[in-house]
Amino acid sequence: MQAIATSPGRANSVRIVDLAEPSGSAALLPAAPGTEDPVVEVATVEVGVCGTDLEIVHEGYGQAPAGQDRLVLGHENLGRVASAPAGSGFHPGQLVVATVRRPCPEGCPPCAAGQSDDCLTGHYTERGILGRDGYMAERYVERASFLVPLPETLTRVGVLMEPSSIVEKGLLEAEAIQRARLPWAPRQAVVCGAGAIGLLAALFLRLRGLEVTLIAKSPADSLPARLAAEAGARLWDADDHPIDRLGTELGNIDLVFEATGVSSVALQAISALGRNAVCCLSSVTAGHRTVAIDTDSLNLNLVLGNKLVFGTVNANRRHFMAAARSLEATVRRWPGLAEQIVTRRVPAAQFAAAFDRQPDDIKTAVSFQS
Repeated sequence: MQAIATSPGRANSVRIVDLAEPSGSAALLPAAPGTEDPVVEVATVEVGVCGTDLEIVHEGYGQAPAGQDRLVLGHENLGRVASAPAGSGFHPGQLVVATVRRPCPEGCPPCAAGQSDDCLTGHYTERGILGRDGYMAERYVERASFLVPLPETLTRVGVLMEPSSIVEKGLLEAEAIQRARLPWAPRQAVVCGAGAIGLLAALFLRLRGLEVTLIAKSPADSLPARLAAEAGARLWDADDHPIDRLGTELGNIDLVFEATGVSSVALQAISALGRNAVCCLSSVTAGHRTVAIDTDSLNLNLVLGNKLVFGTVNANRRHFMAAARSLEATVRRWPGLAEQIVTRRVPAAQFAAAFDRQPDDIKTAVSFQS
């Protein structure tokens, strides 16, 4: 069967390869001792392309599985069960998504508890990224414990499940932290960035009843601006509304969700926080950019304002399940809106076009089924 793979360390080496068996077969994790964790085979429907994939393809990032010189790409997956043993909890034809990160061999406390997204050792693997083949193949296999069933209502948007899980994890953690330390009734939220994660964050925050302002370099008539408006949010151009001055325009900002991948924006997002507020940093920045900041004022404002800043990346099965509920609620409340976040679907045979980012792209998906 065919798959889309690259050679980590070799930029622009992406290509079609033939696999003797479904992706992931050679490196399946053993079932946890004393547990039943059957193997399920999944026919891939489509796989999303994100900034990490582009970095792997164009800059040679990533790590091949042990003993291999190539890595099957793709971690933002959507598929249908092709075969599943009795008692697995899955059945042929069922819509599913698989999680991304796998636990470290040391079995650190978070990994042992099913939270490999919080791995202590850093020796985790990730499908389609680090040391484990991904989902950009006609078929893949996975342990049932890493699969999440989805309702048929998510058929057209299920490829957004992985970025949705990142958003849901960040929001759940922000809520848990805030409610553990103070009475919290958030009203005003700011989302930095209007890519897929930024738009999903805006939608999930609107579901929670918050007023939402997205800040991005995007014109008022752009698709992200129209989608935000349809959900009752607004998108402001960052050039006209500097992030660090938003407090004077919006009043007390209770929550900032940063999703731009620009470190200077992340610092400005922290400075925009109101009193008793929380900032979730969800983007990973590369490079070695240096900026000058007023550290005394930053420290003073964080301490006297009782403000909180935390980072989050990846997600575990619990967050995927919560994201499925939020994504389904989004589909019910704003029919057709989330579908528009997937701006391009590229057939697998034309895979190269998926890694050539276009100006109007929000989310591109590689389709394996017509």
